[in-house]
Amino acid sequence: MMVRHLHTSRVFVRLRQTVLAGTGVAALSVAIAPGAALAQETIKIGVPVPLSGSYATAGNDILNGAKLAIDDINKQGGVLGKKLELVQADDKCDADAAAGAAQTLVSQGIVAVAGGYCSSAALPELRVFHGAGLAYVMDASTNPELTEKGWDDAFRTIGRDDEQGPFAAKLMKDVLHAKAVAVINDNTTYSKGLADNTVDALKKQGVDVVYNDAVTPGQMDYADVVKNVGALKPDVVYYTGYYPEAALIAKDVRQLKVPVKYLMGGDGTTDPTLIRTAGSAAKGMICTTAPLPQFLSGEKAHRFIADYKKAYHADPGPYSVYEYDAVAVTAKAIADAKSTKPADIVAALHKVSNFKGATGDITFNDKGDRDNAVYMAVIAEKGAFKPYRELGPKGGWVSPK
Repeated sequence: MMVRHLHTSRVFVRLRQTVLAGTGVAALSVAIAPGAALAQETIKIGVPVPLSGSYATAGNDILNGAKLAIDDINKQGGVLGKKLELVQADDKCDADAAAGAAQTLVSQGIVAVAGGYCSSAALPELRVFHGAGLAYVMDASTNPELTEKGWDDAFRTIGRDDEQGPFAAKLMKDVLHAKAVAVINDNTTYSKGLADNTVDALKKQGVDVVYNDAVTPGQMDYADVVKNVGALKPDVVYYTGYYPEAALIAKDVRQLKVPVKYLMGGDGTTDPTLIRTAGSAAKGMICTTAPLPQFLSGEKAHRFIADYKKAYHADPGPYSVYEYDAVAVTAKAIADAKSTKPADIVAALHKVSNFKGATGDITFNDKGDRDNAVYMAVIAEKGAFKPYRELGPKGGWVSPK
């Protein structure tokens, strides 16, 4: 018996080494057989996020949300009589690193995935997970392409850029009364997608887009771009990239005294790091976003915030609660399916209806997107994001409480 066990182990190792050395996703799924009937003591959920690099703050915040969800579920007895186990991977918000991170997760026997941050990383991750037949429930990756491929294993607990873009454009026209707008992106999948959707919506509403171009992430400053944009005298400058560059742009706008009425950012800018980095330059900056944790109502949301603060001695960032729900709804699907087979989990996720999450009720449509995703606008004031505007039940703008 011992000889047979050792022989089997060597075969598995050789298979794994062969697969990881190759490039075929299909081969990966066959050799590793994710979620197969290997006798596992835990049910493994993969969490790919940026844990190093410029966006590590957001990635660790998302990871913390996943940990809280898994702890809560395990305290209640786990799922199917087993504990959930979080298996993390650093995708560095980079396409090449993301593909490798996804393959590593598959090789570790995960049965589903809840995570993601940058859409540019989520796209190659999705290809790997789809090849392995694994459900990928995304908490922060908002590019429409992720759920437009026709793959039935892609889901998300947050909205899409083609929903946020029109929301931002309507806010600029109706509330800010903008006549001319400058839109700046960073040429990443997420940022370019949000910029394109916003520009299209602005043009349809008759707003003049006087600037629509990209900056290169990671620069020391963006003074030249800010000067060029300022010369066009836009009423609004809307930056659709991430918080590190947004902080630098805000500083440049203030230091150069560019006469812009409103400085805005997309949901990639709503990390508290923006305010800490930009300081007083962030004052008055308006950001469009899915509701931040502190602006959610309901007992689950309030308990999540309290538990997060107790565990990590900090306020939760914007996507932590959407990751909390991504893990929770995945666990719900496993319980409903009474199975850890990936195909069964995917099928159960499609049947989820009005799941009571910390972010509200969750139902997935045929594409895997969240039905009735909500956006709001927040403003940076007194060192924190405060509610600014949201669309009321009748479609009019209201000031959130």
